[in-house]
Amino acid sequence: MPTKDNFQSPVYKVIAVPFEKVRSNTYNPNHIATPEMALLYQSILNDGYTMPIVCYYIADEDKYEIVDGFHRYLIMREHRDIYEREKGRLPVVVIDKDISHRMASTIRHNRARGSHAVELMQKIVAELIECGKSDEWIMKNIGMDADELLRLKQVSGLSSLFASKDFSKSWTI
Repeated sequence: MPTKDNFQSPVYKVIAVPFEKVRSNTYNPNHIATPEMALLYQSILNDGYTMPIVCYYIADEDKYEIVDGFHRYLIMREHRDIYEREKGRLPVVVIDKDISHRMASTIRHNRARGSHAVELMQKIVAELIECGKSDEWIMKNIGMDADELLRLKQVSGLSSLFASKDFSKSWTI
C-alpha cells in the first residue's frame, strides 16, 4: 500500500492504448441519455480527449478493462472520425485493484456525475456482499447511506443480502 510520501496519482502515467485492447466491464450501472452522448461527442470532437479512461490491466489477455470512462470509449467506437483522428488509440491510466475495489471505484466516479440503473446497483451490492464486504465498507466506498443500501437490499428480494445481520425481537408471543 503506497504511503502519502510515495503515492503518485495514475493521471501522471497516461498511456496511449490501441482501441482494440480496451474493453468494457460487466458491472457499470451508469447510463447517459442521448443528448448528453451527443454533447460528449461534441466535446471530444472539439477539445479532444481531456480525461483519460481508467482501466485495470489484465496481463494474461493483454487487455485493459474499463473502470471509468466507458462513454468516452463508446464515442471512439461509434464515431469513425474520432477513431481516425486519434489514430485508434485511447488515453488510459491503469489502476491495480481487486474486483471489489474496481467496482467501488466505478461507482464513485459515476456518482460524481451520472445516474445509475437500480437493477445493476443491486447486482453490484450483491456481488460486494458475496466478496465479504460489510455494509460499512460498501457505504464508505461507493458513497451510499444506510437507507439507500437497505432499500437496494430490500428491492433485490435476496435474503442472502441480510444473512449476516442480527435482528432484535421487538415482541414475543
